[in-house]
Amino acid sequence: MARKRRTDQEHQIAVSDEAAAYIADALMQLALEFETIHYAQIRRHHQASAPEFDADARQLDLFSQPRDPG
Repeated sequence: MARKRRTDQEHQIAVSDEAAAYIADALMQLALEFETIHYAQIRRHHQASAPEFDADARQLDLFSQPRDPG
């Protein structure tokens, strides 16, 4: 027997505005705590997956350390 496909509307849960605000706040707090605890791991992952820096002589380097004039 063929199963009935669920529509997007069947996946939505009806909540009040207040409940939606509380849920959103709780999820944001959870995300911030997770990011705080795992910041170093997240940063390493993003640095490892970032493309290599291609130095262009015409591009100013705004984030390098200042040179010692002496």
